[in-house]
Amino acid sequence: MRLSLLLAGYAATANAYAHGNVDKRSSFQAKCESFAHQIKVQDATIHSVTHVPIGTNISMSNVPAVCASDADDTSSTFEFCRVALNVTTSSKSQIFMEAWLPSNYSGRFLSTGNGGLGGCIQYSDMVYAAGYGFATVATNNGHFGDTGVYFYHNTEVLEDYAYRAIHTGVVVGKEITKQFYTKGFDKSYYMGCSTGGREGWKSIQKFPDDFDGVVAGSPAFNLVNLINWGARFLPTTGNSSAATFVTDAQWITIHDEILRQCDDLDGAADGIIEDPDLCQPIFETLLCNSTASAGSSSCLTGTQVKTVNTIFSPLYGNNDTILYPRMQPGSELTAAYVYYNGQPFSYAEDWFRYVVYSNPSWDPASWTVNDAVIADAQDPYQVSTFQGDISAFQKKGKVLHYHGMEDPIISSDSSKMYYKHVADTMNLSPSQLDEFYRFFTISGMGHCSTGDGAGSIGQGVGTFAGNDPEDNVLLAMVRWVEEGIAPDFVRGTKFNGTEVEYRRKHCKYPKRNKYVGPGAYEDENAWKCV
Repeated sequence: MRLSLLLAGYAATANAYAHGNVDKRSSFQAKCESFAHQIKVQDATIHSVTHVPIGTNISMSNVPAVCASDADDTSSTFEFCRVALNVTTSSKSQIFMEAWLPSNYSGRFLSTGNGGLGGCIQYSDMVYAAGYGFATVATNNGHFGDTGVYFYHNTEVLEDYAYRAIHTGVVVGKEITKQFYTKGFDKSYYMGCSTGGREGWKSIQKFPDDFDGVVAGSPAFNLVNLINWGARFLPTTGNSSAATFVTDAQWITIHDEILRQCDDLDGAADGIIEDPDLCQPIFETLLCNSTASAGSSSCLTGTQVKTVNTIFSPLYGNNDTILYPRMQPGSELTAAYVYYNGQPFSYAEDWFRYVVYSNPSWDPASWTVNDAVIADAQDPYQVSTFQGDISAFQKKGKVLHYHGMEDPIISSDSSKMYYKHVADTMNLSPSQLDEFYRFFTISGMGHCSTGDGAGSIGQGVGTFAGNDPEDNVLLAMVRWVEEGIAPDFVRGTKFNGTEVEYRRKHCKYPKRNKYVGPGAYEDENAWKCV
């Protein structure tokens, strides 16, 4: 975690403020404490308005237990006014949201996103953004808990999840920001990853005026087919006693073989696959023979090889229509724990039970491609978020899209597929897209977080690597929007504890990284985007 480094960076500013501006601080406290009686938001119920001084605990005592993992108590290194409220979205739905209004306000507004089936505020993102002076808002996406059970017989909650919660939070959050700060806000930003990445793209597609700049990581777009893809793994592997099942020990063997065949295709044997597109492993090399019998962790049966080949193949629907791309090689050690474990994938189970079939007894082991076709045709409220024409956003906004090339939950090939979809739909070349849409492939990054490589790019508290925009995607977006300086690369950092092991410049798609020397692979200047 880079939390200590991030908080130390905030602390310098915060301490200077605390020692030199006592009267101003007192004035801010009074302003916050009186704000509860001044807020005017339609269809809203204000729960609390709390002044949070520097150095005090940010209490999470009122956060529901189902969201406890997203709400660790921490000491605030900046002063802010915390507003908590509910907003009614229909006769059968409402959202919970918070607005954090810092005393070191930068004149910028920012909305964060969610994760999974999206029912918890990601407070770490609020800490990250508000610490930089953004008036920061977040919602529970219309329900509490990372579950789809609330979609059962309630399409209003589903609509909140698809798009309405995030947009409502932005509209209300901007109004609160304007009511609290006399100068309002100058620019509006978004930062989110996974489901949060999808929410950012949904805003781009459906509400193009909501944001000037969007940072969208590992997006869960093509959502319904992402769910179908996740549902496919259980029927593919079977349970742990099936002949088709591949053990954890065998996945280590598979991973080692993938690296043997693909690691040095980028010019360096560093344990990182820079561009998985170049990696097309032949798994038949692992077939058991007379020297390694079936049941050994060092080889695979023919049945198991078929399982592995299916996992690394796209999901097709009717008439060989591709629904979702393959899992990229390199992520298998974690993906085996998430997907290939012989258990139902919880998000897929919930989606089919509570959305597709409204049948809580639906058996995930029964899933077939026919179920995928049915689910894909539904796409309620266009939750798949795969619209290719984003010309309305092109007129005013910028988007920085990134995806880890070791993502074990959302295949990075999905981001490449969407980039191509936008280019084809809008008939724009990469150089033309560069004017407002830049996509960066981050080798060695897992799902929204660090991985085996230089995956810390400043996308949140746990990946803070400095305040230089080249090391920090949020600040890179601010510089792009406000100074017109577009990022040509994103520099990632590989940490060993708190020490920097090495840094690497990650390329703007469709370029890829190649080791050209003459220095060691840890030298960022020994790599070239080609």
